[in-house]
Amino acid sequence: MSERAHRSACLTAPPPPQLRRGRRLPDIALPTTAGRDISLARLAGRTIVYCYPWTGRPGVPDPPGWDAIAGAHGSTPETLGFRDLYPGFRQARAELFGLSAQPTAYQREMVARLGVPFEIISDAELRLQRALALPTFEAAGCVYLQRLTLCIKDGCIERVYYPVRLPAAHAREVCAWLGMIDAVL
Repeated sequence: MSERAHRSACLTAPPPPQLRRGRRLPDIALPTTAGRDISLARLAGRTIVYCYPWTGRPGVPDPPGWDAIAGAHGSTPETLGFRDLYPGFRQARAELFGLSAQPTAYQREMVARLGVPFEIISDAELRLQRALALPTFEAAGCVYLQRLTLCIKDGCIERVYYPVRLPAAHAREVCAWLGMIDAVL
């Protein structure tokens, strides 16, 4: 498949069928940047989990070949969007989490540097990824989650955003779905 065809497929792919509405999430406890383990299956109410591949650090190069991977860039702007709209998510009574396959220590640095007020979940062992068959890609011998967002209600999938076409504007898209964008801005 040519790079152009791959990019086009990434922009038009339907949500993976295994992430259908109503599917109960597996009861898998994962570590967060707050130093606790949580299972998304056990959370009551509405939970928004945006999955992202990797956040870089200032002065540290991206993995080799990163620039050629469709959808790889944008994790920091996406996180900043969710950070900035976090009060609105709380107002809508939605818990908010980020999730990546990066280790918790790496995620904690990002949380501190960017002033992220919510927890980031680490799936460094890819346990949730395997259980849900979350889409991934590889770069420099490492597996990364593809960008997607799970909207969960009482442990069941309510909606999936995949692919996320504009990471920097994605938090606004989810807010609009929650019906509270005007109250936040």
